[in-house]
Amino acid sequence: QVQLVETGGGLVQAGGSLRLSCAASGRTLSTYAMAWFRQAPGKQRDFVAAITWSSGNTRYANSVKDRFTISRDNAKNTVYLQMNSLKPEDTAAYYCGAKEIAAYEYHYWGQGTQVTVSS
Repeated sequence: QVQLVETGGGLVQAGGSLRLSCAASGRTLSTYAMAWFRQAPGKQRDFVAAITWSSGNTRYANSVKDRFTISRDNAKNTVYLQMNSLKPEDTAAYYCGAKEIAAYEYHYWGQGTQVTVSS
């Protein structure tokens, strides 16, 4: 089992920045991929960014590329999402997910943290 706890959400004006954190526990993450997803009210959960723990390789949704950065801290077992140039359409609940690299879907989830961007 992997336990995930997200922190760092809040209210910010358009153009501002926030950094989300996802602290992981329960397993060694060297064979895992970690990701951030987001879900706005009435919409499906969408992929935002992912990182492979061992290699540090990253990928992003087109909507956040060049504005968001995903990173990890091995010593703290924590994944971060630095969000810059925030837009009102970035408003959503943000969820941290984890999966073994070979798995098709993310199957460990945190409780989510709310990000609200005002115009």
